[in-house]
Amino acid sequence: MARKAPRRTAERILEVTLELFNRFGEPNVSTTLISAELGISPGNLYYHYPAKDELINSLFERYERALGELLGASEGVRNVEDAWFFLHSLFELIWQYRFLYRDLNDLLSKNRLLETRFQAVLKNKTRAVRHVLDGMSRHGAVNIDSRDVEPTATSMVVVLTYWLSFEYVRDPRHALEPENAQQALLRGAWHVLNLLTPYLEPAQRQHLQQLTGAYGSPP
Repeated sequence: MARKAPRRTAERILEVTLELFNRFGEPNVSTTLISAELGISPGNLYYHYPAKDELINSLFERYERALGELLGASEGVRNVEDAWFFLHSLFELIWQYRFLYRDLNDLLSKNRLLETRFQAVLKNKTRAVRHVLDGMSRHGAVNIDSRDVEPTATSMVVVLTYWLSFEYVRDPRHALEPENAQQALLRGAWHVLNLLTPYLEPAQRQHLQQLTGAYGSPP
């Protein structure tokens, strides 16, 4: 049992670090604060994660794995309802690791590894959105010219990536608080999916309106 203790400590460190990063923003959280929150010595923290970047990279690896599994579901999207739940699931995962998106530009400027790997994340997101558009097109949910697929997919990924930043700028004191999460995520999913409105078949457009009405129309 003693051999498993370091692993449990390492996991706990990541859990608390994620909570603090999400609550205060990564630049505002020091390793001293993390060790104090955990009730361990700074030396114990450094034993598991000798640098703050290692904490960030480890959390990013978790996010990256979860994202990869979720993006695989894009190939099963056939209509507006499938797309709605797929996008909302993406936003829920982004919310779980929201410090990455809240402080994205700052993180990338300081961490070369993260910069490279986040570029891959963007490519994977764009590929997944193209799968969504392809699946919806094949099943008659959208009618989109092939020339419009790439710019539409890119626009959807831009909103996916920077939506929480927009929410934060709009209301810095409240936007990223847990009690406001659900509405923020619903708004994000709606605005991404709304980019498809010009291409949606009439019945699918009506269904999107019904979905947004059921969950509360975004402002």
